[in-house]
Amino acid sequence: MPEVYAFSTIPAKILLPIDFSPSSHAALEQATVLAQHFHAELYLVHVVPESENAEETKKEAENLALSVAGLAAKGIRATSSVEVDNDIAGCILDVIEREKIDRVMVATHGTTGWHPLVFGSIAEKLVKLVHVPLLLVRTEKPASSVKLTSGRLMEWW
Repeated sequence: MPEVYAFSTIPAKILLPIDFSPSSHAALEQATVLAQHFHAELYLVHVVPESENAEETKKEAENLALSVAGLAAKGIRATSSVEVDNDIAGCILDVIEREKIDRVMVATHGTTGWHPLVFGSIAEKLVKLVHVPLLLVRTEKPASSVKLTSGRLMEWW
């Protein structure tokens, strides 16, 4: 088996993409339990579109710093980064390679609205592209803000 695809059953460094949705918060709780159990490091990443303003990016970096501080208080080694890229899944793949991540956890329902309808599910893309073990944290479907003319909610998953 090539070294690129070799993996241990015990994770050492777990990547958790965060979009600050209730689903990603639930995934953070699950990743915390997993990291405590295996004494693994957590790496939190938030990807912002290139078009977003600098103030919003700074605010999200502060939110990640609070999460890392909370994890440290629980005795979990954690680091984070805010990445700027329009290709969220591609950026996450770059982080996996750059940070030598050996496990990825991702929520199945994150940002709602028009973005997933146009660009597709980030979780779905990661399932197809990630070459390390991937854990999906299934959460309740958020209420969609997109309605069809028939009045039915449009679901993108």
